[in-house]
Amino acid sequence: MEMELEKKQCLACEGGVSALPQDEVERLLSQLSGWSVEPSRSELRKRFRFAGFVETIAFVNRMADLAESEGHHPDFCVRFANLDVTLTTHAVGGLTENDFILAAKIDVLAA
Repeated sequence: MEMELEKKQCLACEGGVSALPQDEVERLLSQLSGWSVEPSRSELRKRFRFAGFVETIAFVNRMADLAESEGHHPDFCVRFANLDVTLTTHAVGGLTENDFILAAKIDVLAA
């Protein structure tokens, strides 16, 4: 049986590997809730909604700690009670398993 994404660790990636093929992106995406892949298949995105600005920023700070511990960092945009999170692996110009691992861990953090 395959290990759940949130139990895996992100691996250092400095290029030299290929972005995931579409079938693997779709397989990993099916293991997440509420995330979508942009048509170019180079970004994984999700919007989180909170009660207000303070709650949003508190979550951003927890997410930042998680991202730092994983060595994989999302892009994000805060709009008062909304947080848009975008994941991609810039070193390969697309999605890797790291993006899906961090997405799963962000979801656990939000739960």
